[in-house]
Amino acid sequence: MELRKEYFYLWFGFGVSKLGSWIYLIALNLTVWHLTESPAAVAGIYIIGPIARILCSFFAGSIVDRSNKRTILIFSDLFRAGIVCMMPLLTEIWLIYCFIFLANIAVCFSNPSTTYMITKLVQPNDRLRFNSINAMLGSGSFMVGPALSGAIIAFSSTFTAMLVNACMLLFSAWMMYLLPNVQGEMTKLSKTITPAIIRDDIYIVWKFIREKKAILYFFVLYSTALMICYSLDSQEMSFLKDFHKVSDTAYGIIVGLTGIGAIVGGFMAAKYVKKLSLISYIGAGFSLTLVCYFVFYFSSNLILAIASFILLGLFMAFSNAGYATFYQQTIPTEIMGRFGSTLGLIESVMQIVLTLVIGVLAEIYSIQLITSLFAFIGVLMACLVYVYLLRNSMLFLQEELK
Repeated sequence: MELRKEYFYLWFGFGVSKLGSWIYLIALNLTVWHLTESPAAVAGIYIIGPIARILCSFFAGSIVDRSNKRTILIFSDLFRAGIVCMMPLLTEIWLIYCFIFLANIAVCFSNPSTTYMITKLVQPNDRLRFNSINAMLGSGSFMVGPALSGAIIAFSSTFTAMLVNACMLLFSAWMMYLLPNVQGEMTKLSKTITPAIIRDDIYIVWKFIREKKAILYFFVLYSTALMICYSLDSQEMSFLKDFHKVSDTAYGIIVGLTGIGAIVGGFMAAKYVKKLSLISYIGAGFSLTLVCYFVFYFSSNLILAIASFILLGLFMAFSNAGYATFYQQTIPTEIMGRFGSTLGLIESVMQIVLTLVIGVLAEIYSIQLITSLFAFIGVLMACLVYVYLLRNSMLFLQEELK
């Protein structure tokens, strides 16, 4: 891979931003807890994100495809930096929720813009390795962020931790500013956003995916299995504490070990890009990820559960890098914002429904029975994804070469 300066701008910008997000999340949890001393109020932080994504998905993609993505990324970071700086000054929980909602709206615009910039700036032959390294940096942020946040809060305050995150967002904005001003096809689209335009944009996405049946079936299978994973994540802590009776300290160590597995996986994914195919990254990586979910929830032995948790992080690094590369190489850049928003809307609804279903059934029956059952369904669907990719490998290769 030829290391271009743009790659480093993207890695540093996204990596520092993700690190700051973890620092901010820990500080935000503690801020809400100290203000309310209510577990429900803290849980509300994690509900606002999906709600914002669902509401913004109707128009965010239309705006992104008609705007300069580099500008969106810069202003998104600056906007969130301002939100974070004001957050410690708020004393009403409803105001904090409003600011969290606004921050998540900015994320709804920055995520598809990020994918667009990577697609435009990273050479096709470099994307798999680039995405692997990017995933490794994200895993490293997951490992270092909470610990760094805890240290900052221990020696100073949550206010200081949030200021650190604001500075990191400013640094990320500067990295985005250094990137080339890539505009692409957005100049061909009408700048006016009306309900009729949004409806037409949704039809354009549907028309594209309907004409690309192979891609449609892939996203249906993959997204369904992925949302099962995300829904099972909501039961992770409850399963470890309720079924395996682990302490808070032990739970933190287990999560940390998963992060180590993800970092190792990202390193290996970057190393073996010349030896393994993209289909292997997605199909085998995703299938083994779901197998690890199943072993984790099915196992009555804590050691085996921890081992599967570590391997889960490792295989997920391959799967995420492969999926990101596949997405960048099959979705046209001119509809990338609208496609991502439409897909995000569907996935958010699926995640909420599956999370509620799994949560309710786990209360009625046994948490191990329900989580194991859904994890097994996920394994079957992931295997279907792998078989489907193998059977349509030549068709997908033709799509990548267009």
